[in-house]
Amino acid sequence: MLTGIVFWVLAVIAVATGVAVFRVDSMARATYALAASFIAVGLVLLLVDLEFLGVITVLMMTMEMAVMGIYMIMFMGMNPALMPMDMVHGKRPALAVAIGTFVVLAAGALLIPWPTRRGAPAADLVTSLGEAVMESKMLVMMTVSPVLFATIVAALVLALPKGRYDRLGDDLRGTDMRAGKAPR
Repeated sequence: MLTGIVFWVLAVIAVATGVAVFRVDSMARATYALAASFIAVGLVLLLVDLEFLGVITVLMMTMEMAVMGIYMIMFMGMNPALMPMDMVHGKRPALAVAIGTFVVLAAGALLIPWPTRRGAPAADLVTSLGEAVMESKMLVMMTVSPVLFATIVAALVLALPKGRYDRLGDDLRGTDMRAGKAPR
């Protein structure tokens, strides 16, 4: 009973924040809405005992949204929270493509005969799923975290116009240029 209620609350949050991505007027709000939607989906996956996929969804999408925010500031030279924007360009063609895609996918799901199960499911579905997904990609997954971290650090270094010691002027032992007083 409680699981069903939590599922529907998370589903409503996921859909509402997914819609908000296209309704808000700034990139920062769209980024936070998209992150909230993915986190709600990840929590639903955790709720239905897909721990591996749920944790990966929450971790990867949270990191992806952080990287996206940094790149917005770095490459676009803007304050994404204040700059108004429209997330949908070419609204009529986009609507036509969205409806066409939905019709094709729904027709495929309803009209194509589904295969019958062969064999029995594995004793530990989570472990078998993790091995199936990660076996050949383990090296890639092990390098993703340090690469993302290095990307964030590099983006911040490139995005910041001044370093932490620029307030001291050319002489690091000089006076604090902002306050007019000698550093400690």
